Amino acid sequence: MPPVSPKSSDEPREGPETTSDGRYLIIDGRRWRRTDPSIPEERRKELVSELMAARRAVGAAKRSRDSIAEREARDRVHTAKVALGERGPPWWER
Repeated sequence: MPPVSPKSSDEPREGPETTSDGRYLIIDGRRWRRTDPSIPEERRKELVSELMAARRAVGAAKRSRDSIAEREARDRVHTAKVALGERGPPWWER
């Protein structure tokens, strides 16, 4: 049997399901607030990069059992998510 090749990047990807108002993603039956669509693309990329770095820092702190570093990393995650509009006051009410 020939090997199955992964999807090429040229093929369209279907994203997660969204609510009809476009405010939430639905993943495994749970609603997650979407990123504020008014954030400029370049800024959004910077914030997502910071969010991913902060999440990696949480994991590293947990592996090293450093509760202070973990708290600081979790605070960074929260700050990035608020800046993205995924936490804090809803972006559609601003």
